Amino acid sequence: MSNIMTDEPSHFTDDEILSWLKANPKFLTRNPDAVEFLVPPTRKDNDKKVADFQSYMIKRLKDDREDVIQSAREIVENSRANMNNQTRIHNAILLLLEATSFQDFIHTMTMDFAAMLDVDIISLVIEIDAGAIPQIDMNGVRVVGPGTVDLLTRKQHIVLEQAISGLDELYGGGAGLVKSQALMRLKIGGDTPAAVLAFGSRNPEMFTPGMGTEQISFLGSVIERCFRLWLNQG
Repeated sequence: MSNIMTDEPSHFTDDEILSWLKANPKFLTRNPDAVEFLVPPTRKDNDKKVADFQSYMIKRLKDDREDVIQSAREIVENSRANMNNQTRIHNAILLLLEATSFQDFIHTMTMDFAAMLDVDIISLVIEIDAGAIPQIDMNGVRVVGPGTVDLLTRKQHIVLEQAISGLDELYGGGAGLVKSQALMRLKIGGDTPAAVLAFGSRNPEMFTPGMGTEQISFLGSVIERCFRLWLNQG
């Protein structure tokens, strides 16, 4: 049987093409260059059966532009917030370095830092043997029994918690204010007991799991080094 050859190209009706495109909705995804061969209408026909493709493209570009602007705005706002927090941390460190005594050093951490870092209360929590818990006459310093620091921090360096109720063991009479907190474990070294610096805020969203901890971690590193210097002088 001989093949019938013809130079006449195959022709498809509009309905056939539309039916094929409906059955293959991802055609343009697989062949994006095909859009270049299309001539979109400049307006809708009177019978409104032909969509204004240019209007669709313009709307899409406007939507994309709004998304880009919103993303850029969020990046700028986050950058400003980070810079503001970084400035707060740096100022807190400078004040810490100006302490003239160990008591002044502790006071700076537990009292002055609260206003500088925009939190409501800060406590230095020290773990001491349950049979020998002394009465420490220093504002902002609290003592707890053995194992408490591991329990609070889950053996992590920094713990961020939101939408909580503050613990009396950490904040004493100010516990009722605390709705979110950052617990920073201090690795002072030597024979010094385990300790935690607790930052409490009445804002339940002030500290949230997953937020960056680089800046507060840097502050903790400075505090640990200052602690060693003061203890070595004693």
